[in-house]
Amino acid sequence: MQPADIERLVRIVVEEMASAGRPVAPARCGCHAVLYECCPDRLRGILDAGATRLGLHASGGSAGSVAAMIDHTLLKPDAARQDIETLCREAAQYEFASVCVNPTWVALCARLLEGCRVKVCSVVGFPLGATTADTKQYETRRAIFDGACEIDMVINIGALKSGDLRLVERDIEAITAPCRDVGALSKVIIEAALLTDEEKITACTLAKAAGADFVKTSTGFGPGGATAHDVALMRRVVGDEMGVKAAGGVRDLEALKAMVAAGATRIGASAGVRIVQESRGQQAAGTATSP
Repeated sequence: MQPADIERLVRIVVEEMASAGRPVAPARCGCHAVLYECCPDRLRGILDAGATRLGLHASGGSAGSVAAMIDHTLLKPDAARQDIETLCREAAQYEFASVCVNPTWVALCARLLEGCRVKVCSVVGFPLGATTADTKQYETRRAIFDGACEIDMVINIGALKSGDLRLVERDIEAITAPCRDVGALSKVIIEAALLTDEEKITACTLAKAAGADFVKTSTGFGPGGATAHDVALMRRVVGDEMGVKAAGGVRDLEALKAMVAAGATRIGASAGVRIVQESRGQQAAGTATSP
């Protein structure tokens, strides 16, 4: 990436803030007259970290049915083997996009879903995002070795809020690089409920620069879940080249529709069975696998 590319990245961030109706004038840096957190001197860290592009190929996140948009999710710390087995049976029956589980269950899910179109998704750096980039990279490589085809990683939220964009970009690239090596999808969880709109824009811009396939709203363990406002903002930032995953609090068909209308192409939900049953006009069974 050349210096001109970094200047372009700055312009993208500032333009997206303006399109989102956010004030750009406050907290400008004295050297470049842009938002301090997006100063080229800070973003030059992206160059040092080895980023080579500002865009990426289409993620293929859209789906032809409600079920094919849903990552059937069970991330509770007390989930037992029988719960994971039930999750996989439901995923195969309803043909969800993936099952999303903690790393310890990836190998089991891969065995249970062998020969099935349902993918296995693992979370990385979950749920706080506060582990180091090399630790997250090891988690990613191990999850892929165990059978994961998709990785949902949590960014270093504290680094973002500290303005250390170089660290955040390296953190994301530590996951996107091994995913690209094997054709796995990478999804970047920004934990939107903890961020200002300016920080959400910056996080999404860095995810795009690092080559991620999706940005994702929430872990489901933070102070809030997906909102239509956040999904729409994230969609404006990443454009059509990336997927947007709404997760956290999507518990019924109406909530799913609202997220899709705002720009989501993938939904993370533990209530996937109920949502699909609602979409088919069936009475929803009380079989949600987690709160």
